[in-house]
Amino acid sequence: MGECASRVTSRAKLAVLAGDPNKKGLFTVRLRTPAGYKVPPHTHPTSEHITVISGTFNIGTGDKFDEATGKEMGAGGYMVMPPGMKHYAWTPAETIIQVQGMGPFGSIT
Repeated sequence: MGECASRVTSRAKLAVLAGDPNKKGLFTVRLRTPAGYKVPPHTHPTSEHITVISGTFNIGTGDKFDEATGKEMGAGGYMVMPPGMKHYAWTPAETIIQVQGMGPFGSIT
């Protein structure tokens, strides 16, 4: 799956539901993360549409990982991260998110 899959650590599981995040066009992926999972600050070249399927997904923006400034989203939560916006995330418990966007996406960390 190329760069997209290589950025997901072995602690998380990535499933491509439609399309290919590394190729031009619409894609949909699901990411299952364990408790205590952290995603360092990063960007994407296209918008990232995030839906929380289960668990709690915390996300913040900026160059520095700071849990005090993040936003908590529970199951059913949705947000759009604009292209080029530096962001980071963490999950206090096992969490499943769905990410939709237009490829090439660059990375999912």
